[in-house]
Amino acid sequence: MNHPIQPPAVLTGLPPKSPGIPGYAWRQEVDRSTRLPVLTFTASAIAWLLIGSAIALLAAFKLDFPDWLAGQAALTFGRVRPAHLHATIYGWISMAGVGIMVWLWARLLKTPLRGQWLVLTAAVLWNTGLLVGVTAILAGGSTGVEWLEMPLTAFLFIVAALLLVAIAMVWTLIHHRVEHFYISVWYLGAGMLWMPFLLLVVLLAPQKGLAQATANWWFAHNVVGLWLTPVGLATAYYLIPRITGKPIYSYNLAYLGFWTLALFFGWTGVHHLAGGPLPQWLEAVSIAFSFMMIIPVVAVAVNFHKTMTGSFNRLKDSVALRFVVFGAVSYTVVGLIGAVQSFRVYQEVVHFTQHTVAHAHLGVYAFASMIAFGALYHVVPRLTGRDWESSRLVNLHFWVAAGGITIQWAALTIAGFTQGLQLLDPVIPFVEIARSLKPWLLVRSITGVFLTAGHFVFAWLLYRNVRPSSAVRTRMNSTAAQEAGFDVSATIAQRSA
Repeated sequence: MNHPIQPPAVLTGLPPKSPGIPGYAWRQEVDRSTRLPVLTFTASAIAWLLIGSAIALLAAFKLDFPDWLAGQAALTFGRVRPAHLHATIYGWISMAGVGIMVWLWARLLKTPLRGQWLVLTAAVLWNTGLLVGVTAILAGGSTGVEWLEMPLTAFLFIVAALLLVAIAMVWTLIHHRVEHFYISVWYLGAGMLWMPFLLLVVLLAPQKGLAQATANWWFAHNVVGLWLTPVGLATAYYLIPRITGKPIYSYNLAYLGFWTLALFFGWTGVHHLAGGPLPQWLEAVSIAFSFMMIIPVVAVAVNFHKTMTGSFNRLKDSVALRFVVFGAVSYTVVGLIGAVQSFRVYQEVVHFTQHTVAHAHLGVYAFASMIAFGALYHVVPRLTGRDWESSRLVNLHFWVAAGGITIQWAALTIAGFTQGLQLLDPVIPFVEIARSLKPWLLVRSITGVFLTAGHFVFAWLLYRNVRPSSAVRTRMNSTAAQEAGFDVSATIAQRSA
C-alpha cells in the first residue's frame, strides 16, 4: 500500500532499525542477500574509476603539453585515450551499473537475490577481462576500432560475466513476490538482455571496411542508449519517488518512454557518419530515428519534473536526490542535443570537433555517472548499516562533480562550434585552428582535475563506510518516512496523466 509521507530533512542515511516498520523484514532479507555481490561490484567500479581518471588526466594534459612523456610508448596519447575510455565505460560505469541493478532488482521484486555466487564469479571475470584488455591497449595491442580497442579475449570475459548476472537475475525473477512489475524492472531487464547481444553481434560478425565502421557507430551509440540509459533511468524512476515520498506522476508516460526508447534507439548512431560513403537511405533512416528520440526524452523529462513538483526543497537535504536529479536533467539535455545533432546541416559544423567529445561527456558523466553516484550514496549505507562519515565531503563531491562537468561540457561545446566553423573556412590554416583550441583544452584539463578530486573523495568515503571499525552510526530518524511504508512498486495503480 502507498503511504505518501513527506520525509524529514536529512542529508543521507539509513532507515531506523525497528522490526515494527512495514516491510522491514523483507528489506533486511533482500539487503543481506545482495550485500557482498553489490559491494564487490561497487568497489571494483570505483577502483576502475580512479584508474580511468588518472589515465584521463594524462591524456588531457598531453593535449596541452604534447612533448610530455613523449619517450614512453605506453603513455602516448594514442594508447592512453582508449585505455581511459575502456576503464571508464566497461570498468567504472558498467560495473557500478551492475551493482546498482542487482540491488534494485531484488528490492523491486521483494525477493532475496538468487545465485549470489554467480554474481561474485561475474565480478572476477569482469575484472580479469578489463585488466587483460586495458593492459593490452597500453602495450600497443589495440584493435584500432573505437570503443572496441580491447582484444576479443577481454570482451569474452565481460560477455561471460554479463550472462552470469543475467542468469542470477532471471533466477531471482522466477521467485518474485510482487503482483506487478514496476517500470524500473522493465528497464533493468531490457538493459541486461541488450548489452550481451550488442557485444556478441559486433564482436563475432565478420565486418570489414565500411560495414565495420557502420557497425562500430551502431554499437558505440547503443552502449549508451541501450545499456547505460536503461540502468540510469531505472535508478531515477526508483529513487525520485522513494526519496520524495511521492508516486511517479504518470505510468502511461513511463511506458511511452520505455517502448519508444526500445523502438527508436537501436536505429541511431550511423548519423555520425553523415557525409561519408554510406548509402543515403541508411543515413536518412538513422537521422529520422535519432530525431524521433525526442519522444522518449520528453516523456521521461515531463514524468520526472511532475514527480518532483512540490518536492524540490528535498534537494537541499538529500545529496543522493541531488545527484539523481542532476543526472535526469542531463539526460534531457543530451537527448535533445543528440536529436538536433543528427541533422546533416548540424553535422557539417560539429563533425570531427570537440563538440562530439562534449556530447559524449554529457551523456556518460553528467547523466549516467551522476545518477550512479546518487544511487550508491543511497544504496551503500543500506548494505553496510552505517551512514556516510562526513556530510561535508559528500556535499563537496557533488559540487565539484556538478560544477566540473558543467564547465567542461560548456567549454568543449564552444570549442567545437568554433573549431567547426574554422574548418569550413579554407582561408584559415589548420595550425591556427589547433592553436585556437589550446585555451579550451586547458579548461578541460583543469576541470578534469576537479572531477578526479571528487572521485578520490568518493572512494575515501566508501572505504570509511565499508570498514567495520569506521563510519558513524546513523541517526534513527534519517529516512524513516520512505522506509516506513512508501513503496514505488505500488505506484502502478496510481493516477495517469
